[in-house]
Amino acid sequence: MKRSKKSLEKLALGSTDTQYPDAYNPKFLEAFANKNPGSEAWTTFLCSEFTSICPKTGQPDFARITINYVADKSMVESKSLKLYLFSFRNHGDFHEDCIQTMCNDLVKLIRPKYLEVIGEFTPRGGIAIYPFSSYANSSKKYKNLKESRFASYGPGSFTMPFSRIY
Repeated sequence: MKRSKKSLEKLALGSTDTQYPDAYNPKFLEAFANKNPGSEAWTTFLCSEFTSICPKTGQPDFARITINYVADKSMVESKSLKLYLFSFRNHGDFHEDCIQTMCNDLVKLIRPKYLEVIGEFTPRGGIAIYPFSSYANSSKKYKNLKESRFASYGPGSFTMPFSRIY
């Protein structure tokens, strides 16, 4: 399957005029065809410098965002994801809402077999917040995966196996 160079606008060769967003915008996200839709391969993105704005105080919130997914027919283009995540920089929303928004936007874009978004926000006032959102397609296999992964993040048993990959 040949990929069109025109279809990935953010990745254009020789592009030195990248426009960085100043407001949340899911239209920055781009996808490309998965050459191996029958495979069971995990893709992990780790953004260690995510920032957004607290909607109450206007103060910056800092986090490490981990996105894990098993692609179906489409995959996320990484530079477009970087610009998309950057678009949250001046976006005022609570931690949980940022993570849920990311999950919803990515599901809408690529319709993966499975996807999870994990946020590890820097503590404020002595409290750390680690929101988790996930999606599974209608396959029983991925619904079971979602249930088991979600259970592993339950109260008192917080572990993040994929986010510890450096």
